[in-house]
Amino acid sequence: MDTPPLLLHFRTHDVPLVLSRGGEPVWDDAELHRNAQRSDPEGYALLALVPGVLPWQRARVLLRTLAASQAGLDDRTRATLAKVTRALMFGLPPAYALTVLLALRRLRANHKHTTRAIVAFVLEHPDVDALIEARRPALVDCFEHALGKATARGCARLIAGGDTGSGRLRRSLLRFTSDPARAVKRVRALYAPGTYGAAAPQEPPAPLDPVREHPPIVTPTNRGDIAATLVHLYQGGPAAELRPALAGYVARATRGLPRLDASVAMVLDTSGSMRGYGEREWAVMSQAVALRLMLAEVCERLTVIETGGTEGVPAGATDLAGGLLDALDTAPDLVVIVTDGYENHLPGDLSRVAATLPRAGVTTPVVLCLATFTRGDDLTLRDPAPELPRQSFWHQDDFAGLLPWMFGHCAPGRDWIRTTMLDRLEGGRT
Repeated sequence: MDTPPLLLHFRTHDVPLVLSRGGEPVWDDAELHRNAQRSDPEGYALLALVPGVLPWQRARVLLRTLAASQAGLDDRTRATLAKVTRALMFGLPPAYALTVLLALRRLRANHKHTTRAIVAFVLEHPDVDALIEARRPALVDCFEHALGKATARGCARLIAGGDTGSGRLRRSLLRFTSDPARAVKRVRALYAPGTYGAAAPQEPPAPLDPVREHPPIVTPTNRGDIAATLVHLYQGGPAAELRPALAGYVARATRGLPRLDASVAMVLDTSGSMRGYGEREWAVMSQAVALRLMLAEVCERLTVIETGGTEGVPAGATDLAGGLLDALDTAPDLVVIVTDGYENHLPGDLSRVAATLPRAGVTTPVVLCLATFTRGDDLTLRDPAPELPRQSFWHQDDFAGLLPWMFGHCAPGRDWIRTTMLDRLEGGRT
């Protein structure tokens, strides 16, 4: 599984998964998902949990994971896939998850793990009462596909007749549920007369990405605690108070993250443009340094090459190409170039150097991280090396998605992503 392009696809290919009139699911990237799932079922599923993956891509991962056989997988992997499945079902908007379950019916996928997942959604979804009122026929279709039409309707008749726990009901239905009493109640509701025009819930009951409110007006000090503290330091605030606070914010942001067993070289743009001016002064520089502090805590070995000013004081021109060559001299597993994108020392030099590296036999992955003032900055003239993978960031919240994208480009980073997402799955981090 080639993680960097797959993760990029997961974050950019926002095309709905639809069911054709003939009933077959229509998705233009089915082959990509099929190949990734076959090569690494667990890693593929866990990648869907990375912050920033689009909902329709998560829906595709859910569909592919539930449609595929688990023959040959060990118990640990099956348990992980079951947890990812549940996280995706309840972390997606209900309409997306229901589209996946209807697609499974069209595909006639009837593995045991598929049955358990469908029954869990239909009978255990936190908003299932409202879903039953609004989408009863679709839910009945999914339920009857999971158990078999005759079995499902037989269970409904038993429940309507007052059965709440006979041996037959346990074998046919209740063994698939964690709460038999609740399951009985909801099967009764599922086969009861419906209410026309009921509104279906739209929001996921357990969002996979934390819901964050970004400020309507961006300032240098409302882009996360780490950057805000750095801005106050740069502006001459009391270091005796601010530096301990800064260390605390960094520790909180990195708490629980595994160490990346790799050597990372960071080329940090400290040129004059990184300081900014007016209402934007120190905003971009503080966010870049916030990333540096995060990497220092997470990476086993971090080398920082500053290009522009000295000792973190922004000044002068931007020599990104020279910084890249110096970084490569440290024999790193990954080079991360952090800049605002303005290359005013020999413009185009970074692109030329980056283009020659493969021909020179250099295989070290190099990624470009563009520090911006807001998420809506125009980056048209701020792409010094179009051939390099790039990702922009403007807020401390972006680091949760930026680090997996960044580390995914080197071999040790694949294990880091797996470990981090497993921890997230267990509730260690949000």
